[in-house]
Amino acid sequence: MRKFGILAIAGGVILATPALAEVELSFYLGSQSLPHSNFTGDIAGVPLDRTMKLEGRSFEAPPYYGARAVYWRDSGWGYGVELTHAKGYASDADRAALNVDRFEFSDGHNIITANIHRRWEDQWWNGRLTPFVTAGVGVAVPHVDILPTGGTHTFGYQLTGPAVRLGAGVSMDLTDRIAAFGEYQFTYSDNTVDLDGGGTIKAALKTNALNFGLSYKF
Repeated sequence: MRKFGILAIAGGVILATPALAEVELSFYLGSQSLPHSNFTGDIAGVPLDRTMKLEGRSFEAPPYYGARAVYWRDSGWGYGVELTHAKGYASDADRAALNVDRFEFSDGHNIITANIHRRWEDQWWNGRLTPFVTAGVGVAVPHVDILPTGGTHTFGYQLTGPAVRLGAGVSMDLTDRIAAFGEYQFTYSDNTVDLDGGGTIKAALKTNALNFGLSYKF
């Protein structure tokens, strides 16, 4: 037991040593889309089985955005958390076919993940660019906004299921503390939505996004 205690203390000292670590906070905007997904279940007792392509509308309020925090080690590996505020709107044709006035995740198809990162510092363009990759697992917490015509409005955040994230990009230092970056990100979530007026909707939602942002390192 004493040996494990010493190892734990040593590990804590290593994690707390500034020379061995860097914290990076990042914020990004971008453009995201949602490929076709199959929606199943029922809306107030009416069966649902329809393939739909939700609209991202990245630049309409509230806009698509994301933020993350990464704890980098000198080894080039990093660990952190990330929130992506994606969006999805059913088209007019799909809403008419489903007999609903609203069918959207407009206050966010929010993806929250714990991430692992890998970067290769100053590898490209005479040492100015740093490529990196990201992978994460977590949960989907969309803001559900579904209103059947003449029915009960489902409006609020729900924990709808597990989610995963994959990404790759490149960053460039602007100063010792600030960097700009661009990246591609893919997310996948397996969602089960409960409707207040009765019914359940299930769908696996995927997003593709091009992100551009700034990072602050300390």
